[in-house]
Amino acid sequence: MATIVPPDKKENYEKLFASCIIRESKYSEVDQIISKMVLNTARYQSVGDPLHIPWFVIAIIHSMEGSLRFDTHLHNGDPLSKRTVQVPAGRPKTGNPPFTWEESATDALIFDKLNLWTDWSIAGILYKLELYNGLGYYRQGINSPYLWSYSNHYTKGKYVQDGRYDPNAVSKQCGAAVLLRRLSEQQLISLSNGHIVEQILAQGNKTKYYTGTITNEAKELQILLNKAGSVLRVDGKAGEKTSNEYFKFSNTYLQGDPRRV
Repeated sequence: MATIVPPDKKENYEKLFASCIIRESKYSEVDQIISKMVLNTARYQSVGDPLHIPWFVIAIIHSMEGSLRFDTHLHNGDPLSKRTVQVPAGRPKTGNPPFTWEESATDALIFDKLNLWTDWSIAGILYKLELYNGLGYYRQGINSPYLWSYSNHYTKGKYVQDGRYDPNAVSKQCGAAVLLRRLSEQQLISLSNGHIVEQILAQGNKTKYYTGTITNEAKELQILLNKAGSVLRVDGKAGEKTSNEYFKFSNTYLQGDPRRV
């Protein structure tokens, strides 16, 4: 099993996340899911903290696999009243049913070796989330709905059963990347992106606050900030919003910003 995100996939995840636009008609449904996730933050942390897994990663998996129900296995949504039947079957192998959600969730995360993963950057998170479901969509030449459903990066195509792909089927479930994006948009989480912070600081030193001139330096900074989880229009105008986002990483505003001391 890979211990790092393959370089080609890393770049693709970062580009897709930076340019992800949630469909307007889906915002209400997405926000309802986010509210339920946040409501149970402490419960996710109780499982995630000992394993060094961010609470929101567990919450997203819980939404995808169990519709945020606490009476199902995190592995695949089977009922906690007995061991799992669907793949992976027979989990947890130890203990006796009925299982608590925490017992099952811990087993699921260790089974998928998420407790050994250390790259919790945007690309690292999306890679592990997609692996949780499988990489079959790469063979079909489409972005996985498991990640991108409800966004501009997905239209149709879905595995309706194990091994059976329907090019015209449309996922009716909110994608994991969309949930991650919305958590970031609402500033409920802070996402790191590997060496992206160093790149943001370097680019910020070359970018001046917008005073009427569109610049390529500003566009590059906005792209980098979006890769790190910001939600900015890439227009080359490094105004108040861009300067505010830059401040989060540098603790200072852009050159020329009246607020900069």
